[in-house]
Amino acid sequence: MECLFCQIIRGDIPATVVHQTEWSLAFRDINATAPTHVLVVPKRHIDHAGVVQADDGAVLADMLLTAQAVAENDKIASTGYRLVFNVGEDSGNTVNHLHLHVVGGQPMGWPPFAS
Repeated sequence: MECLFCQIIRGDIPATVVHQTEWSLAFRDINATAPTHVLVVPKRHIDHAGVVQADDGAVLADMLLTAQAVAENDKIASTGYRLVFNVGEDSGNTVNHLHLHVVGGQPMGWPPFAS
């Protein structure tokens, strides 16, 4: 079965898209944990950050630039935001498609996880 994010990228499943480029799509997380919680995904399927290769560099750079644009658009760039890649089940990753969480709009503590 094709992954959820590939279906969103293709437009088969609706999402609230906030930014996109030739290589990346950014949309609001339906299980938001903060006022801004956006997922940035590459339009080309990559399983997760643990399998990224050197030739994926342009895609990763585009994802980071997209995250910066999201932060600017949501007016959190000056106050701060968190960027997170999750890899594997223990991290809470539930969709096997590389994605970058852009989280902000409120003060966030450290460590970013519950004990």
